[in-house]
Amino acid sequence: MERNMKNNKRKIPGMLYILVSFIPWIVYWTLAGMGYKAGIIIPLAISFLLIISQVRKRDFNLMDITSVFYFSIATAGTFIFNLNIFMDQSGFLGYSVLFLMATLSLIIKQPYTLQVSKRDYPEIYWKEKSFLAINNVITGFWAIIFIANATIFLLLGIPFTIILSNILIASGIVFSIFFPLKAPAYFLTKEFKKYDWSVRVDPQKPKEENEFDVIIVGSGIGGLTCGALLSKRGYKVLILEQHHQVGGYCSSFKRKGFIFNAGVIDVSGLWESGPVAYILKQLGLKKEDFFSKNTAKYILKGREITIPDNLDDTVEMLSKLFPDEKENIERFFEDVRISYGECYKEAEVYGTPLPPYLFVRAFGERKLADYPKEHASFYAWIDKTFQEKLDESFKNEDLKSFLSGLCAYTGTEPEKTTALMALTVWMGYFIHGGYFTKGGTQNFVNTLSSFIENHGGKVLVKHKADEILVEARKVSGVKVGDKIFNAPVVVANANAKTTFLELVGEGNLDREFVDYIRRLKMSRSCFVAYLGVNMDLSDYPTLIKNQDEGYEIAIISNSDESLAPKGKSTVLTLTDASYDDFPERGTEEYEKKKRELAKDAVEKAEKVIPDLGKNIEVLEAATPKTMERYTLIPEGTLYSFDQSVGVKRPHFKTPIKGLYIASASTFPGGGIEGSTISGIICANDICNWEVRAT
Repeated sequence: MERNMKNNKRKIPGMLYILVSFIPWIVYWTLAGMGYKAGIIIPLAISFLLIISQVRKRDFNLMDITSVFYFSIATAGTFIFNLNIFMDQSGFLGYSVLFLMATLSLIIKQPYTLQVSKRDYPEIYWKEKSFLAINNVITGFWAIIFIANATIFLLLGIPFTIILSNILIASGIVFSIFFPLKAPAYFLTKEFKKYDWSVRVDPQKPKEENEFDVIIVGSGIGGLTCGALLSKRGYKVLILEQHHQVGGYCSSFKRKGFIFNAGVIDVSGLWESGPVAYILKQLGLKKEDFFSKNTAKYILKGREITIPDNLDDTVEMLSKLFPDEKENIERFFEDVRISYGECYKEAEVYGTPLPPYLFVRAFGERKLADYPKEHASFYAWIDKTFQEKLDESFKNEDLKSFLSGLCAYTGTEPEKTTALMALTVWMGYFIHGGYFTKGGTQNFVNTLSSFIENHGGKVLVKHKADEILVEARKVSGVKVGDKIFNAPVVVANANAKTTFLELVGEGNLDREFVDYIRRLKMSRSCFVAYLGVNMDLSDYPTLIKNQDEGYEIAIISNSDESLAPKGKSTVLTLTDASYDDFPERGTEEYEKKKRELAKDAVEKAEKVIPDLGKNIEVLEAATPKTMERYTLIPEGTLYSFDQSVGVKRPHFKTPIKGLYIASASTFPGGGIEGSTISGIICANDICNWEVRAT
C-alpha cells in the first residue's frame, strides 16, 4: 500500500493531466493556424510519447488515444493525399472530434475524464456512484466547451477564435480542478444545511436563577457527556431527569447486597483514541478508577471459544480453530486493524469520528476530497453489508457465524448490518476489548453528574420535561409542571419520537418531517433476568455468549467483586425480545410471561453454570415494557431506531433553531460509545468547534 501511495505522489494530479493531454492539440492549433504543416507531425509525435507509458501499463487515456488516431489520419491526409482541410479547418475539425469523443464516452458510461480522475483516488473509490456522477458532469462540461469552440471556429475568424476558445479551455481546466473539490462537499452537506443554524451563547453573561446557557432534557450518557464538557468550558448547564436517579440505561440498582446494571455489560471506546477515553481525559478522570476489562467466551456449535486479551492472540487462536482459513483470517484482521485506525484517524482533533457533513465543516473541502486516498482501507467497508464483507473474505460458515457473534450489540443481523457499523462496533471489541463499569454504571454517571454540579451546573431528578418551549421555530426553554427554565439552547437526550412528537409538538414542525419521524422503526429490545446467587463464579469469564441458543450471560461481579457480597455473584442473562410479545404491563398475563421467561433464562444458564437455579437469592426481571417505564424510550428499545442498512437517523441538529439531539437517536447510533459520540458532537457544535482535543 505504501508503495502505491508513493507512486501516486509522483503522478501528475488527474485533472491537471487534462492540460497535458491538450499539449498536442495546442501545438496543432497554433502551428496549423500559422500555416506550418509541422503542426500536424509534431502533435502526432507528442501523442505517441504520451501513450507509450499507457501501452506498457495497459491503462489508456481516451483523449490521448483520440489524439493518436486523429493526428495519424491528419498526417496521412495532409502528406499522402495532399488534403488541406486538416490545416485550413484545424480548429473546427479538432474540436468536433473532441466533442464526439466526449459524447461517445458519456453514451458508453465511461466519461473520458474518469481515467485521469483515477490517478488521484484508490481503486475502491472508482466504483462509487458519486465518483462516476462527478466525472459525468465534468465530461459533459468539456463536451459543451468542445462543441462551442467548434462552432466558434466555424463562424468566426482570428482573433476572436483564439481569444474565445482559450477562455473556454481555461474555464474547463478550472472547472475540472475545482468541481471535484466542491461537488462532494455540496452533496454531502446539502440536506444538513437546512438545519445548520447557529445560536450565540454567552457563558459570561449574568443569568437569573432559572436561566441557563444550555438545558439538557434527560440524563443518559449522551446528555451527561455533553453537559460535562460544556460545564468544563464555562457554560451554565441544567440537566432535567424524570427518574429518581441519573443514567437512563446506564443506571444501576441494589438488591440484598447485589448491585445490578440496568443493561450495560460491555463498553467500547476506551482505547487511547476512543471517545469514552476522551471524556475521561477531558474531565481529569482515570480509566482504571471506573472500568475494568471484560473476559469473554463464545459457545458455537457446542464448542467453547475463549477470546484472548489482544488481537494478535485472537488471530492465532482462530487460525488454529479454522486452519483452512488461516491466511484469510490474517488478511481480514490486518484489514480490520488498519481500517479501524483510519476511521478514528481524525478523532484526535475533536475527540470523535464525525459524519461526512460535519467532516466537511470541521476539516474543509480539500480534506474531504482527499478522504478516499487517506482512508483507502476504511473506504472499502463503506456501502457494503457485513455479510458481503464476510463472504468475500471467508468460506467457512462457522467462522462467519463466530465473527457475527456481537450482532446483539447493534440489534441487526449480518446481512442487514452495514460493514461500517460492524467494523466500528463488532470488530472494535476484537481489537481493543470491552470493559465493565466498576461499582456499576451508576458510579460512572453519578461522577459525570457531580462534575456538572461542581462546575456551576444543576442536575434535577424527578423533573420530567412536559414541553420544550418553541417560539417562531426557535427554542426558548423547557417547561416542567408549573416551572419554566429558560435557555437559548436545549439538548434532547431523549428518543427523537418523544422529542418531536410530544415535547416539541407537531404544530412546530413541517408535516414532511413529522411523517419521517413517525415512519422510523424502533430497534430491538431484550429480556433481562437479574440474578443474585450464592455461588463463587470467579472461575468463569465475565461474558458468556451462547450463539447456539441466542442468549448472553454476564457475571458482572467477576469484573468488580464489590458488586456482590463476598463469596457470591451477580449475574445477568440477556435474551432478544420484542415489545409486542408482552401483554399489558400490570396484568396477570404479563406477570405470568415474565415468570416463564425468567425460569427459561435460568434453565438455559444452568447448561453453562450447573446448579445456578438452586443458589438464587435474588431474582428480578425486566421486559421491554419495563425498560420503557423507567427510561421513557418508546417500546423499551436498546438502540433507539433500527440500525439496519438504509435507515436514516435524524441529524443532531433539528428543524427547531437551538434544539439538538444527543442520544442513540442520531449519529452514530446505539451503545455507550455511540451515545457518547453524539454528546461530544453536540458540545463541540455549541462551542462552534473552537475547542479541540488536548
